Parts: sequence; C-alpha cells; structure tokens
Amino acid sequence: MAHVISTINLKGGVGKTTTTVALAETLSGEFRKRVLVIDLDPQTNATTMLIGEDKWRKLNDSGRTLARLFKDALDPNNKQFDFDKALQKGVSDVSAAHSIDLLPSSLDLIDVQDQLASAPSGKFYSVNPIELLWRAVKSKLDNYDIVIVDCPPNLGIITLNGLRISQGYIIPTIPDILSTYGIPQIVTRVREFSDEIAEAIEPLGIVVTKFQGNSGVHANVLRNLQQAKDAPVFDTIIPQANDIAAAAEHSTHSRTLKQKYGYRGLADSYRSLAAEILAKLEG
Repeated sequence: MAHVISTINLKGGVGKTTTTVALAETLSGEFRKRVLVIDLDPQTNATTMLIGEDKWRKLNDSGRTLARLFKDALDPNNKQFDFDKALQKGVSDVSAAHSIDLLPSSLDLIDVQDQLASAPSGKFYSVNPIELLWRAVKSKLDNYDIVIVDCPPNLGIITLNGLRISQGYIIPTIPDILSTYGIPQIVTRVREFSDEIAEAIEPLGIVVTKFQGNSGVHANVLRNLQQAKDAPVFDTIIPQANDIAAAAEHSTHSRTLKQKYGYRGLADSYRSLAAEILAKLEG
C-alpha cells in the first residue's frame, strides 16, 4: 500500500516545493521507490521543476492538469478530466530518478478554489468537495510506494483534498519567526480535520530548511521548535545554499542528484531526510 504524505506551510518561500521535489528525486534515485508527485499548489513550481515550463504550458492549454478535475466539480455535466492523460510519467531531469510520475498543477486553481464550496453535491448528496482528488486517484495510488502532495500555502478546500488522501504530513520551514508562526495553527487544523473525517493524518515532522549556522535567530528558533510540542522536528537540517536556486530550473540534460543540488552536502542532506521519513513511514 502506498504511503501518502503532504507538504504544507502557510508561509511561502520556505522551501516547501523544493523539499517536495528533492524528496521525490531522492526516494526514486537513491531508494528505488516508485513516486507520484501531486502538485496542488497553483504556483505550479513543482510541476515546472519536474517537466519544465514549455511542457507545462502545453498541458495547461489542453486542460491536462488538476485544475480540470476541480472545474469538473463545478460543471458535473461536462466532465473532462482524464487521469491517464493528465499523468506525466518518468519526469525529472535527474538521471537515476526514473520512477517519478506527476499530476501537474495549474494557475487556474487560484480561481477554482473560491468556487468549490458551492459546487453541486450530486443527485444523492454524495459529492463532497474535499473528496474530489480522493475519488480521482484512489484506484491508482497503490501503483506507487510513496505519494507526495505539494499543498498550497493555505488551509482551503484544495489543501484539504490533499490531506484527505494523506496518512501524514511534513512542514518545511525556515527557522525564523514569520515562517514558523502558523505551525500551531496547521497542526490544530489538521487534527480537527482528521477527527472530522475519522482518518488519521499524523504530523511526521517539521523540516528545517535554509538554515544559516551563523544566525542567532535561526539557532534560537530551531531550539524553540525542538522544545515545543506542536510536532517533532526532523534531525536532518537543510542548510542555506545557492545550489537550491539553480536546482529549481528544469534542465534539458540529465544530471545526477549531486550535480543538481551541488557538491557541498545538500544532496546528502536530502538523502538523510528521505531516510528519516522512510523510517517513520515504514516503521
């Protein structure tokens, strides 16, 4: 059975999507896992990192993204979403990471989300707006070992769709006040949602990203996170590195994990994080 996890933070720019993609590539390339990335973030960064902007535009123009799934809910008499046509197989520019598939995102999700609360509930009131993704992918999940859902930076209906199919979630964050401010809210809201749907969704842990060893603020906030009881903190810390920005651009040429994430230990950090997450999921 697939392990499904979400990545979430209410603050943008914390390395959430980079963590999602790096984990997918590491789990595939280093641990030989079959990975599905579901990109629910309308910024589409995970999608463009994995397939490039040109290919994404073609998919978006032809309606082969997850936006089509949610648009169908608004007009149930005009269903067009096709899982197999939307699914992009063998994505990533990392040569060893050849077992990653992707369900791509779209900027159109921004407009769709606000309308989902009033979507038709169906003849027998069986269509729940938080279960649209679950209905579309539930029969496909066991084709994979790991499914990673990159959620938008909010706790709206589309994020709840991602959490609905997840057994756990991780919270990537920079260790500063603004980036960590919403963590208690995330944990509380997800716990309440988990209770409401009677399905366990566990906080696997907080991933500290873009850590600066010479920053007193980072050191203090990291210590506070470790002492707090909101969620455990992973031992692996992702350092600040210029290589992260370069890794965000999809390459037309294959490269290794170390070529993509640099030779200064960043790739090793992601491998350590992936091992920690696997230990929690499989333990």
